[in-house]
Amino acid sequence: MTKMRSIFIIILTVTFVPIFSDAHGHSMFNSAEEILGGYRVQVATLPEFPQIGETSQILFRVTDLDYEEVDGFTLGARFFYNEQQIDAIPPKFYQGGHTEIDYIWKNSGNHVVRVDLYDMDGNPGILTYTFNMGTQSPFGYIFFIAITIGAMSLGVVVTYIYFPEKLKFRPKS
Repeated sequence: MTKMRSIFIIILTVTFVPIFSDAHGHSMFNSAEEILGGYRVQVATLPEFPQIGETSQILFRVTDLDYEEVDGFTLGARFFYNEQQIDAIPPKFYQGGHTEIDYIWKNSGNHVVRVDLYDMDGNPGILTYTFNMGTQSPFGYIFFIAITIGAMSLGVVVTYIYFPEKLKFRPKS
């Protein structure tokens, strides 16, 4: 019986290997992109769940429609909480296609961030991109704990099903 189970596991593993031939990094939780006016703007936070009152980074990347980074851009950002503007980053020119800005989040919950690109390719005007970004709240810890407990429970069940002979307790003689 044990030999049949081992052969079954080996066949199952060999069968599923081609499914996992490509690996891609996951997009960060607080990341998004939007295309407008011939440009694609991506934003993300680092860490994925910013903590209130601690410095985090907001990552901005600007590309054209062919996903090539632009040579430079003028960017400003406005932060809204409960439909009220609470902060702003003044427009500034950045060389290259991406930049990182240090930011301290003051409120827990969802924020709307409006990113403004100014005068792209010499065309006067403002392109405004809108993104939702969240900060860590006490419920975020509950989410992580629930996922961890679920993964550990799955490990216990799989161990109990596939390795029952190793789990049998032997009475002391």
